Amino acid sequence: MLSNPANRTGRWTEGFKYISLNDTGTAYLTTGVEARIRFESYRNVNWGSSPDDSYVWTRLMPFADVHLGNFRVFFQPISSAISGTDRPKGPADTTATDVLQAFADVEIPVESNGSLRLSVGRKLVSFGSGRFIDRRYGTGVPLPFDGFEAVYASSVNQLSGFYLYPVDTGPGTFNDHRSHQKAVWGVYATHWLGPQRLDGFDFYWIGLRDDRAVFDQSTGRQLAQTVGSRLFADDGAWHWNIEGALQFGTFAGHRSRAWGYGVEAGYRFRDARLRPEVSLTADIVSGDDDPDDPRLETLNPLFPNGKYFGALSPIGPRNLIHVRPSVSVYPGRDVALSLTAVGYWRESTADGIYAIPGFLVRSGRQSSARFIGKELEAAASWQVTPELNLASSLSAFVPGQFVRDTGPAHTITMVGFQAMYRF
Repeated sequence: MLSNPANRTGRWTEGFKYISLNDTGTAYLTTGVEARIRFESYRNVNWGSSPDDSYVWTRLMPFADVHLGNFRVFFQPISSAISGTDRPKGPADTTATDVLQAFADVEIPVESNGSLRLSVGRKLVSFGSGRFIDRRYGTGVPLPFDGFEAVYASSVNQLSGFYLYPVDTGPGTFNDHRSHQKAVWGVYATHWLGPQRLDGFDFYWIGLRDDRAVFDQSTGRQLAQTVGSRLFADDGAWHWNIEGALQFGTFAGHRSRAWGYGVEAGYRFRDARLRPEVSLTADIVSGDDDPDDPRLETLNPLFPNGKYFGALSPIGPRNLIHVRPSVSVYPGRDVALSLTAVGYWRESTADGIYAIPGFLVRSGRQSSARFIGKELEAAASWQVTPELNLASSLSAFVPGQFVRDTGPAHTITMVGFQAMYRF
């Protein structure tokens, strides 16, 4: 910790990261900021169903983090905008000036090596690999939650209990508010197998209420319970993550049942030239087998990452089989280049395909084809300084038979550039 002069390196940002508020070091202030500009340009949006689109997202997110012994207050406003587009602005595009995070927590010692942290307010939340609850960080506006969280933590265990409402973000100033449509609650437990916390396993139960859930079958009120587990490890060379979940509950007054499984595995050639890394990600997520049967079988992924499959992600993890090999190289210590290929199929040929936020992109009622399409994405990232990162990507999504059967079927292309300054 920077309260100890021996831990300081002389970096200019250290003066903002530790500002003492008393003589004992028990009260201090940490400050910082993130400034991001991101340009995205699309041709053949939704395979030609929507007009071409180009825009610039900008956001500024300063923060102040006050520690008073075991008590903490965190505050982070956001000022965001989108320019260059005439389309209607969505929740992820802009929220003008508003409160992104504002929460307080207190930490209570438990036994000799554990603690209980109680937290209330608005905050960004992510659990595990982010398949079900994540920050929507790659879009213009991250997704905060209002609510309560209790976290027990020791050297090898962490148990989180929470009740949260997603925040509905809008284009006005200081008008973001907790959702009246959705709520999420549950318990997320992690056990680490070593002190470095690089390998272990998770167990979780997550409940969801969505009063207007949208599926190809119909729109209605959904109460879903998701039970799952994740195994993960990283020894510096090999890294892998395996996750599976079952989901059950009710939709529009009828029983629902769904499931999803995913695996990520990779290997880093740490001693080879360019330090190449190869990885493979695959998911299979259930879809509905019969739209005329009132029992729903489409998995609801709740609140996943806003860029789930990469910079170009026109579909989300519902009714989906996807396989994604990738390779990355590092021509410099601070430069990364990657190439990723993705194949997409429908898990059920009776169900449609969905966007990441959950709305229906194409109904499955007009085609029995399984293959959705294939995607190729090249990306580059340069960590210019510890604070400044520059990134770019070029992507193309070639439609398959299902897309050709159900409407316009042109190749989507997307180019993105991003500059982020953060300390």
